[in-house]
Amino acid sequence: MPCLMSGAEAVAHCDRMIARGWVTVAEEAGTVQGFLAREGDFIHAFYVAGGATGRGLGRALLDRAKMERPALSLRSFAANGPALRFYRRAGFRRVAEGDGRDNDEGLPDLRLDWRREAGAR
Repeated sequence: MPCLMSGAEAVAHCDRMIARGWVTVAEEAGTVQGFLAREGDFIHAFYVAGGATGRGLGRALLDRAKMERPALSLRSFAANGPALRFYRRAGFRRVAEGDGRDNDEGLPDLRLDWRREAGAR
């Protein structure tokens, strides 16, 4: 994916999400390995460090968000196959497609939704 922010801009963006109380982090041995930034039902950002994938950190972050909300929504790039497979396994379903006009990167994306099953907690 193209890099649209400088390092300083990315840090400032993360600082704003943290200040708003949107961010949950996943740590191992005192080191942040991933985070999920959520405002209400919408996941704005979700990341697990490359060396930390496959160990359940992303699933744990997503499971926590699912416990806190009855429904979740996010956007993912259409070309991000690994992320789309992860979301599908986590119960997300594609509900809309975008041609890139609505994101800063200008890349096709998908809106994915998850909804808790009736009676489930």
